[in-house]
Amino acid sequence: MELASIQNLTFTYPEQETAVLSDVSLTLRPGDFAVLAGPSGCGKSTLLRQLKTVLAPHGQRTGTITLEGRPLDDIPAQEQAAKIGFVLQSPDSQIVTDKVWHELAFGLESLGVSNTEIRSRVAEMASFFGIQTWFHLETNQLSGGQKQLLNLASIMVLQPQLLILDEPTSQLDPIAATDFLQTIGRINRELGTTVLICEHRLEDVIPMANRLLILDKGKLIADETPMETFDILRNLDHPMLL
Repeated sequence: MELASIQNLTFTYPEQETAVLSDVSLTLRPGDFAVLAGPSGCGKSTLLRQLKTVLAPHGQRTGTITLEGRPLDDIPAQEQAAKIGFVLQSPDSQIVTDKVWHELAFGLESLGVSNTEIRSRVAEMASFFGIQTWFHLETNQLSGGQKQLLNLASIMVLQPQLLILDEPTSQLDPIAATDFLQTIGRINRELGTTVLICEHRLEDVIPMANRLLILDKGKLIADETPMETFDILRNLDHPMLL
């Protein structure tokens, strides 16, 4: 069974001759924890953004992207918002309201969820993430780590099937980063949410992963279990031995 699929994807930015992604194919199954790694500038962020139409960059794209067997481009933005969560690098880039509790409720309100259901889901996620003590704070009072955790909680309250994260700890201090990544592991284990993450703290996320994907010069050169991917890199005598 597949949740999301990318097949033979090639992508070129406007006015560029060389494709940033070249014939990339991968399939995500329910419950996967997949880590995407590769050298800087190899196309990781571009690839992740292809999986959410509103974030996809402009350019020339060939190949197919599906969610639950349906072409992604045919799925309305509102449905994508509910089913695909995306956490960006900057803790400040996704917060849209002034209060923590309102931030948690905002996405559900936008989807037209009933007030009773909103209260229930917000309370459940506040408990899961342990943020009850700052539930009534203003968002500008939060630390970077708290803001990123709020971004994550605001996404998970929508109960997405797929959670995509693009270097989510790049602006966090080491303790906040470790706590954040441990929470991602809990989400995958306890809620069964499929995770696709690009993260430079590989030593923290690889132990949680059942798949390690290596992107290099726009090509996916490995997509196996972490140990099998290490073997592939060794056999290729690849400079990015982790």
